[in-house]
Amino acid sequence: MGKIRVGIIGVGNCASALVQGVYYYRNADDDQFIPGLMHPKLGGYRVDDIEWVVAFDVSENKVGKDLAEAIFAPPNITPKFADVPKLGVTVHRGPILDGVAPHMKDVFRPVGSRHEPSVDDVADIIKEARADIMINFLPVGSEEATRFYAEATRRAGAAFINGIPVFIASDPTGHWPKAYEEAGLPLVGDDIKGQIGATILHRTLVALLHQRGVLVEETYQLNVGGNTDFLNMTVEERLSSKRISKTRAVTSVLPYGEKLEKEGKVRIGPSDYVPFLGNTKIAYIYIKGRSFADFPVTIEAKLTVDDKSMFAGSMIDAIRGTKIALDRGVKGPVPSISAFFFKHPPIQAPNYVEAKKWFEEFIEGKRPR
Repeated sequence: MGKIRVGIIGVGNCASALVQGVYYYRNADDDQFIPGLMHPKLGGYRVDDIEWVVAFDVSENKVGKDLAEAIFAPPNITPKFADVPKLGVTVHRGPILDGVAPHMKDVFRPVGSRHEPSVDDVADIIKEARADIMINFLPVGSEEATRFYAEATRRAGAAFINGIPVFIASDPTGHWPKAYEEAGLPLVGDDIKGQIGATILHRTLVALLHQRGVLVEETYQLNVGGNTDFLNMTVEERLSSKRISKTRAVTSVLPYGEKLEKEGKVRIGPSDYVPFLGNTKIAYIYIKGRSFADFPVTIEAKLTVDDKSMFAGSMIDAIRGTKIALDRGVKGPVPSISAFFFKHPPIQAPNYVEAKKWFEEFIEGKRPR
């Protein structure tokens, strides 16, 4: 079925895990259960059909280097778990815009320049690379920069997968869904979910309580980690969309979820930066409710995962699903892919089982988008 030509926006820890993951699973058997892979083969595409053709970053440690080298450059701390050959993909300098918060400048060390690349400059690079799909892995809070790359990708004629909590596929104004539909391109997002991350676990527990007749009265999810993602999110101003994305992913399974939010009975989001944790993310989940005869029910859970490999596992399937959408000429947001793999999709599925059904029906051709 050919290769899937993919570009990366933001060569950070997520990108490192994803690029390595393609080589880690390059010999995966199509017909066996492979730990870490939800679908060894998806709609005819194998993991090793993904190839990297273009990349953008702003760090002086990464710009100008081959992508295979840049994924291990500081401040990235994703450990090496696969050999990545030289890819012949030089990391291009992108615009800084709001992609680097003031407190992150010494960490990211952005390349200084009098000339910021324009939307057309970036679009031309993407077009020249003949990218099918561009993935957005910019730091949380990069609202302006994400919209810049969404427009550059659209002009270049590529599909856009938005991995961060900026509302593009789920844009409430309708601008980006309409723009991609008019361009005849798939749009997928927003805010990638880990395979077994805090959000999917929290959402599943809340849904279980609701399905079993328990009234959820209050809940929180506190996340700590030690990578640059958590350092970036120590500034609350960069967290507005992130909190909305994670919160709605959980409360959307309850018919009274918005009421809980308004009453201040829900608190979900990053909580602190603990440097020695590195890429390890620890999530503490608390749920309190009332069951039969108003007896109390309390759940407290602790989840410990490698933060970035969790995202890579989901993104590998999101990439292949998006290529299938491209092959079929799907235009605009793709709810079936977005609902299964993203926290803030254009349409939330009522539960995990239904989201999985939507995705698999789309892959089988039973659902149009």
